[in-house]
Amino acid sequence: MIYLDYSATTPVNYEVLESYIRATKDFMGNPNSLHNLGVKSKTLMNSAIKQISDIFHVLESEIIFTSSATMSNNLALIGTCLANMKHGNHLIVSKLEHPSIYKICDYLETIGFEISYVNNTDEGLIDFEDLKNKMRLDTILVSICAVNSETGARQPLKMLRQIIKKENSSTLLHSDMTQALGKVAVSLHDVDLATASSHKIYGPKGIALLYKSDRVKMSPLMYGSGSSIYNPGTPAVPLIVAFSKAIRLATTDVEKRENFVRRLNTMIVDDLKKLDGVEINQTKICIPHILNISLKNIKPETFIHAMEEYDIYLGTNSACASNELSTSVMAIYNDRKRAMGTIRISLSHLTTTDEVYRFLTCFKKVYQKLNSLIED
Repeated sequence: MIYLDYSATTPVNYEVLESYIRATKDFMGNPNSLHNLGVKSKTLMNSAIKQISDIFHVLESEIIFTSSATMSNNLALIGTCLANMKHGNHLIVSKLEHPSIYKICDYLETIGFEISYVNNTDEGLIDFEDLKNKMRLDTILVSICAVNSETGARQPLKMLRQIIKKENSSTLLHSDMTQALGKVAVSLHDVDLATASSHKIYGPKGIALLYKSDRVKMSPLMYGSGSSIYNPGTPAVPLIVAFSKAIRLATTDVEKRENFVRRLNTMIVDDLKKLDGVEINQTKICIPHILNISLKNIKPETFIHAMEEYDIYLGTNSACASNELSTSVMAIYNDRKRAMGTIRISLSHLTTTDEVYRFLTCFKKVYQKLNSLIED
């Protein structure tokens, strides 16, 4: 099997899985319980939280666990908006976000919030001047992803935050870092709120986090008992422990891994750009782990299923918006046909050179076969 859909999800790292199993078997107590089993579980959980806070150089109280990146995004946007309504009702969002962000914005508009969508350059970079022009006194939040999930376009968050704070010091910056963590270096000090997910960094599904600076006011979206006001209930200790381990492993040797993946990306681009009818949707600000291409005459789903016959697995745009127009490719290239024909090849440090060679051989076979059927 050749798996090239790492941006949709990743296999669980064996060391991470071992941590999950050990925590499940040996720490059965509810961390909210007062007896020794509960205290034992709580101690383990707190140790995992401290490891995360140490890695990111933030406070332990600034880490909030959720069940998914989508839930973190909901909490970040809706929770922050509800808590800061007296300061304004205006948000700014990029045109390069994960689909969950746009669904949240649709909801916020129904309860009286106003959304402005900031433009981007032909490279996929946020248009700094347009961002400045869209900033207002009543702008309470800006949400811009660190790395786009469809094209891999990476944003300079530190610079964007400086622009935002200069225009309005009380405006908060949220960034969905789901596609950035573990692929490139990130700093939570560049933002006020940040989203990350375990299953994108070789951890288990069902656990994610929201970084919230202690300076940020945020209303809970759920209510109940437990140690967290933002995610009440019994903490999932084994998932938290496994997520902590996944973060530690994912943030080790990031630059070395990135350089390796870049070489793989270059191999693929150099080969596929020779094919007539294949367009490479990559700019200089795109990270190498995500390679987006468009096929002029072949439907993406047809090509993807044809590649499955060779036990090769690719993605379309975002796994949460399959078979739809790629909003990100549309935002960058302003070409609807190009945006309708996208395929996402997502690479990992686990991808081998041999796998890339085999992928390219099979790609050309399938491409020529499907094109010949069209011509006939």
